[in-house]
This record gives sequence, structure tokens and C-alpha cells, in this order.
Amino acid sequence: MNPVRTAIAGLLLVATFATASALAQGQPDPELREVLRAAAGDTESFTDRFEAEVWLTDMSRRLERQVEDPEQRVRILKLVHLEADRAELPPELILAVIETESNFDPYAISVAGAIGLMQIMRFWKDEIGRPNDNLLHIETNLRYGCTILKFYLDKENGDLRRALGRYNGSLGSRKYPNKVIDKLSKKWFQA
Repeated sequence: MNPVRTAIAGLLLVATFATASALAQGQPDPELREVLRAAAGDTESFTDRFEAEVWLTDMSRRLERQVEDPEQRVRILKLVHLEADRAELPPELILAVIETESNFDPYAISVAGAIGLMQIMRFWKDEIGRPNDNLLHIETNLRYGCTILKFYLDKENGDLRRALGRYNGSLGSRKYPNKVIDKLSKKWFQA
């Protein structure tokens, strides 16, 4: 079995409760600020094209309902694969987060002001000194979102539920993590 799939399967078994995160209280994490700043300048790409093409074919079929235009669908999938790989996250996990956050609407804006596919809060642009970044730009949105999720996954020592709770600003509640994990296991992470 693929080591990444084994790791994520193990993470799916972890379930804990916790207190609200600093982000939920509107206080950006200074460590995350630095991680985002470094990621914003990283232009490295993934190297295994064969695996990406196999993955793209499979995931494109699963994404047809949300993104009807095949060119847009493949573009989103390539960018998800690239940014997930850069952040050392399973791309299927990112797809589950995107489906939960925006249902693949790159122009989504939440009532709280979160923007794009991964629903990134605007304050991060100023926090990392990149006020001109466009969070509606798919590449930028995915770079921020994958970096933030990876930071929280590392901060929570691999505890996927807690990391997802931090990402959503709902640490301590199982609702959001359960939604993402349900989508991951039923749609995006099938054997």
C-alpha cells in the first residue's frame, strides 16, 4: 500500500476533543505566518508525471459533477496535485477540504470573508507581507490552503481531526472534521 495512503488511513482513526484555537479567536499564529511567507515564494513542482496522470484520470471522473468544463477540471486537479505534493499532503485530502469549503467554486466568498477554493482568510496576505496576492487566483489559494493545513497537521502531531478543526477555526468540534473525513473516505480516497 502507498505510504501516504497508509498514513492518511491511520490519521482517519484519530479522534480527539480540544479547546478553541488561536485562529478561531482571530489571532494569527506567528509560526504559521513564517511558514506561509516561505511557501509563497516556493515555485518547485512535482516530479512524478506518470503517477500524476493516473491520478488525474481517476480524480477527473470523480470531479465531473462539480466542475463540468473538462479543461477547468484538469487545471484544478493539476494544481491540487502540485500544491499537495509540495506541502507533503495527500491530494485527495485537499480535494475533500475543497469540496467541504467551497464545493469547487474558485470565486466562493464566505460570510466570514474567506475566499476561493480553500476559503482562505484575507488577513493572511498582510500577515505574511504579501498584500497584493490574489486569493481568487487558484494557484495562490491552493498554496496558502495547503501550507496552512500542513502546518496544523504538523502542529497537531499528525492528528487529522485536530488539524482540520484548526483549519476551519472549529477546534474542539467534530462537525467540520467529520464532514471532510466523510468526503475523503467516501469519494476521494477510494481503493
